[in-house]
Amino acid sequence: MNDFWSYWYFHIPNFILAAVMYTLMGRLLLGLFVPESWDNYIWRFFKSVTDPVLRIVRTVTPSILTQPVVIVFSVLWLMALRVGYLVFLINFGIAPMASQGG
Repeated sequence: MNDFWSYWYFHIPNFILAAVMYTLMGRLLLGLFVPESWDNYIWRFFKSVTDPVLRIVRTVTPSILTQPVVIVFSVLWLMALRVGYLVFLINFGIAPMASQGG
């Protein structure tokens, strides 16, 4: 518990980025089975969480790409952002260290 709060600046942003990344994956998979205009509360939640990310990624991706491809690129960008943030913290010497087992 103490380690979490000692490195909150790593864990909280990493958790948020991971949650959005996995929500994008869920939207991609669910989108294979339901129409884009579906009015289910789960689908609306997926869209409300992921639409801001998709708008940002859509601005840097070619407009010829379809929505599922933009979702895949969004997942990849979020993975890169998570790794980049870890590298940033490592370079400043403030990243959490892996614990030595037993």
